Amino acid sequence: MQQTLPQLTVKAVILGILLSMILAGANAYLGLFAGLTVSASIPAAVISMGILRLFKESNILENNIVQTAASAGESLAAGVIFTLPALILLGYWETFDYIWVTMIAGLGGLLGVLFTIPLRRSLIVEEKLAFPEGTATAEVLKVGDSGNGIRLLSMAALAGGLIKFADTGLRLWQGVAQAGTFVGQSIAYIGSNLSPALLSVGYIVRLNIAVLVFGGGALAWYIGIPLYSALFLDQDPNLIALREQGAGAASVALDIWNRKIRYMGVGAMLLGGIWALFSMRRSLVSGVKSGLNEFKHAKAGGVRAEVDKDMPMPLVLGAIVLFVIPIFLLYWQVVDQLGISLALAAVMVITGFLFSSVAAYMAGLVGSSNNPISGITIATITFSAFLLLLLLGEDASNGPAAAIMVGAVVCCAAAIAGDNLQDLKAGYILGATPWKQQVMQGIGVMSAALVVAPILTLLLVAYGFGPPTEAQPNALQAPQATLMASVARGVFGGNLPWNMVFIGMGIGAAVIFADSILARRGSSFRMPVLAVAVGIYLPLQLSTAIFAGGLISWLTERITGPEGPGRQAGVLIAAGLITGEALIGILLALPIVFADDPNFMQLGSWSGLSNDPLGAWPGLIMMALLCMWLYKAASRKTV
Repeated sequence: MQQTLPQLTVKAVILGILLSMILAGANAYLGLFAGLTVSASIPAAVISMGILRLFKESNILENNIVQTAASAGESLAAGVIFTLPALILLGYWETFDYIWVTMIAGLGGLLGVLFTIPLRRSLIVEEKLAFPEGTATAEVLKVGDSGNGIRLLSMAALAGGLIKFADTGLRLWQGVAQAGTFVGQSIAYIGSNLSPALLSVGYIVRLNIAVLVFGGGALAWYIGIPLYSALFLDQDPNLIALREQGAGAASVALDIWNRKIRYMGVGAMLLGGIWALFSMRRSLVSGVKSGLNEFKHAKAGGVRAEVDKDMPMPLVLGAIVLFVIPIFLLYWQVVDQLGISLALAAVMVITGFLFSSVAAYMAGLVGSSNNPISGITIATITFSAFLLLLLLGEDASNGPAAAIMVGAVVCCAAAIAGDNLQDLKAGYILGATPWKQQVMQGIGVMSAALVVAPILTLLLVAYGFGPPTEAQPNALQAPQATLMASVARGVFGGNLPWNMVFIGMGIGAAVIFADSILARRGSSFRMPVLAVAVGIYLPLQLSTAIFAGGLISWLTERITGPEGPGRQAGVLIAAGLITGEALIGILLALPIVFADDPNFMQLGSWSGLSNDPLGAWPGLIMMALLCMWLYKAASRKTV
């Protein structure tokens, strides 16, 4: 009888909208900082249960509706921050135009919802894919919450926020502990970022993915960079200039990674996106056929249960056509040629549907947090850039920007697609009505789209994007957007280090081969190529912190099991640390922007002391204490 319970109630819709906006901001910060995003479904479900319990009447399906909208906000943020900051890095935009960002994010996200509606029956009902976050969210909602979940989430958010304030706001200590030295012509480097959010990301994605991310980083920083340094330290003009300026080994290593080695990650991502599409070709065709057959059955008068009612197919197809029109007009404004704009819109629709399907299928296998969104977006941008190069020639000044905009819509659609199927899986387990969740997903998308542009502008002005500089020491790395910009610019300028890209494709092929062997053997350890690619193009300091979190997850799961109550407590602490750090990061941006001084709150600017007066030691101690807390909470066999 669960399907008869109220779902789209006023209080559930309002709470879902608010959480979508808040979590969109938090995930935008996390993605720009770390290059990774995580699912917010379980924290949103816990928050919803805590708040709706205050009302006289509330039910499990209302809580499911709330988390459906909230998770849409964090997913849309991922699609936006992976792509649109590239337009700033390319110099096409100086700031984030509100109307353009809102249209690209909103329409792309809505297309992601619509593209995957025909796949629900095939992937969830017939193939019964795992959709791990969706299944875990359903279990959390079924168990309910005694109030301990809200307490853990709140305490962790407070801890993450205070550490962020002391580190980035007051600059009491260094945010990175690192050391590097020259060994002959080569370089040895070790380092870790002291961010609670990164530790938490590692815990949430578990050891398998954390090992692969760190492995990709080790491949770049312990093999690629030392080898390049040994061969070219006295030949590369950039490295010679850095040595003459007295740069240390860590700075030289960062320069080699930034200009050369990280492009191996581009190659691995490119191949990974194509492989993901190829590997699920049969499921893609099966899903579309299943959706069409269900529509024919309903049209012939067939009776459908409440848990089987999707949005009507004519409405879905009509909405897709309607939403494509304004996107086409945007492309027309950029390239100013009707035929080319039509071609870009066609590329967007085709790749958007195909890659949204890939994202939905991969979310069913490995979860939304491990989805190959970056890879399929780079594949889209590369194809679009080459198409524009063919049609416009090398002198097309807006060619790179147009390619990014095609990729941005596809990325938003793919990010939402995986999240949509996760939410529908939770709803399927709980007995929710699919079309009501699909409507709420759309509401969540538009809620997040309305706030993402000012959030991005705030972060850009306060911190800046790209590698840290003396003027912007706390710049957010924006690793995916940086790579998207480099690929789009490189195709037109011909200056992309293709040798590194091809080496990366070779690495990707080796990882795919190894993963296929593991799959045939039925191994629980798998090697999704995108996780390795992420590690290659992340600074090693970020991968180290993520690995530490994954290690804690593995150690505690040996005690409580992979889905025990301790795991749930650990996820809530990790989610709280991420949310607290991200929200304080955004709030810190406000006084910096209004004061027009990036050092406005820093200790050294008003005390006469130097910044980071305590070195990295306080940060290391804080991280150790957080590790102990997380381990202790996640090791409990009872809540």
